[in-house]
Amino acid sequence: MQIGAVMTLFFITIALLAPLLQAIGLLQDPTEFLDNPPQAAPSWNHWFGTTRLGYDVFSRTVFGSQAALQVVVLAIFFSLLLGVPLGMVSGYLGGWFDRVLLFCMDTVYTLPGLLLSVTLAFVVGRGVLNAAIALAIAYIPQYYRVVRNQTVSVKTEVYIEAAQAMGASTWRVLTKYLGLNVIQSVPVILTLNAADAILTLGGLGFLGLGLPEETPEWGQDLRQALDALATGGIWWTALFPGLAMTLMVVGLSFLGEGLNALTEKKGR
Repeated sequence: MQIGAVMTLFFITIALLAPLLQAIGLLQDPTEFLDNPPQAAPSWNHWFGTTRLGYDVFSRTVFGSQAALQVVVLAIFFSLLLGVPLGMVSGYLGGWFDRVLLFCMDTVYTLPGLLLSVTLAFVVGRGVLNAAIALAIAYIPQYYRVVRNQTVSVKTEVYIEAAQAMGASTWRVLTKYLGLNVIQSVPVILTLNAADAILTLGGLGFLGLGLPEETPEWGQDLRQALDALATGGIWWTALFPGLAMTLMVVGLSFLGEGLNALTEKKGR
């Protein structure tokens, strides 16, 4: 868990500091390419080399973490905003409302995440907000299912029945008595979904459906690196964006597994 936390914190830090590093001259503008030699090997002037168009790979790799962080935070926020309340209300009220909502969520959940995101990307278009919405819709059922199942098991506890007997409203029961008890597994899902969201965003970028072309993004950079790989010897344009994506996903996965083990340990 500690390794995952350190790796995740590292990428969050460089994402937040990227504009400052550019302002003091340690990073080039990731959209600037006319003044750089094309396909230059890694050197003191260009630590990760340049692309066939002249983009600085180091700058685009660092700013790629910023794009990934923006999309992931928005996607997780939208997923939590809808999935958690719907799961609590559905599990607590039950009846036809629960059955209809459960059927809809299960239908969305059975669809592959990347396929659903690709379809939605065609509909809503490219951009940070649009990519986040496409990812969020794929993750809402996961939060809904976990929170709903927890709510169904907790709502029969004695303290919930006592609150109902004392005349507590549905809103009060949900917010005061149920809320903190049914979201214990949410942080685990959050970190694992964040790792999956980075891979899905990379897949969208690789297919040309993610962020606008001028925005530094790892999947899009890997797509552009395919032409360089075909020429032979131009390895840096694909290695560093792919390595950054892999390390961030591994860090989030380690963090999620550590939180899962910690949650299970507390539950015993």
